[in-house]
Amino acid sequence: MAKETFLEVAGREVRISNPDKVYFPEPGYTKLDVVSYYASVAPFMLPYLLDRPTALERWPDGVHEGVKMAQRGRRVGPGEAFYQKRVPTHAPDWIKSHEISFPSGRTADEITPTEQAVIVWCANLGTIVFHPWAVTAPDVEHPDELRLDLDPQPGTDFHDAIAAAEILRGILDELGMQGWPKTSGGRGLHVFVPIEPRWDFIDVRHAAIGIGREMARRAPELVTVEWWKENRGRRIFLDYNQNARDRTIASAFSVRPRPLAPVSTPLTWDEVPETEPGDWTIATVPARLSEVGDVHAGRWGQAFDLTPALNLYDGEEMAYPPDYPKMPGEPKRVQPSRNNPLTRGNAPSDPDGA
Repeated sequence: MAKETFLEVAGREVRISNPDKVYFPEPGYTKLDVVSYYASVAPFMLPYLLDRPTALERWPDGVHEGVKMAQRGRRVGPGEAFYQKRVPTHAPDWIKSHEISFPSGRTADEITPTEQAVIVWCANLGTIVFHPWAVTAPDVEHPDELRLDLDPQPGTDFHDAIAAAEILRGILDELGMQGWPKTSGGRGLHVFVPIEPRWDFIDVRHAAIGIGREMARRAPELVTVEWWKENRGRRIFLDYNQNARDRTIASAFSVRPRPLAPVSTPLTWDEVPETEPGDWTIATVPARLSEVGDVHAGRWGQAFDLTPALNLYDGEEMAYPPDYPKMPGEPKRVQPSRNNPLTRGNAPSDPDGA
């Protein structure tokens, strides 16, 4: 078993350690298979990461049954996956970073990819998923993307997400905005809208709430923006909180930590109804790129006015994630069943609700 190998990426040599380590046991993909995938898509992936503070979702021992994500605030145990939100201390000087602020007020220097080799270097760390912020350095306070995450709830599936995406597409058209859809790599869909970087995280989140409420008004049996799981029912949840500070969505062309190594893949709107979640993996995406290129290449240079979407927001604030400080105007952050005196004693044990 080789201890190391080297890949040349856009003129820079990157060392790959333990290349034969099995990362995805069901298809038999090794670490080198994953790193080589990232090397092949790096020219197409870099625009989605360029100058964006990026958290790394690292699975250093691979995506095996029983491997779990390390619990927040606890030391990472052997074999556990974890989020790397700070530049590793051993990073070479060509790995650039930028300081970002978390909701707690703490700060960190996060990797901001500037060249293709950065992607491969991060993949060598066991990075399976790249989580870029919706901002670009040096202005990391004003998002340049509105991110609309269509998340199927129990009892719904990918085809329900497709139906919700068509409703979303119609609303965006009415607002004079263009959304760019991609698979999540799971059962959902992501739609990104390039916006002018003139609004803060709160405004962009409010725009997502407004759009989600309009979707739910038009299709109440299909779409919900209810934060608490117990209120969502069998509907597609538009996760508006993905636009809050320090909330990120897997980048285009990111692998996802699922058994067959699926990939979050950009699509045209015409392709969306014909796509199945399992169509796009590290085995199929490189060939697609060789054949058609990046079907989202036309988005670069776009920047839409967020005002029409903000006009859908009615001023009624919604709950933030549980790790956030109490935010201005936010309703009581209590699971509805726990807030009912008649049922409080029988409330579910999960305090997060999301």
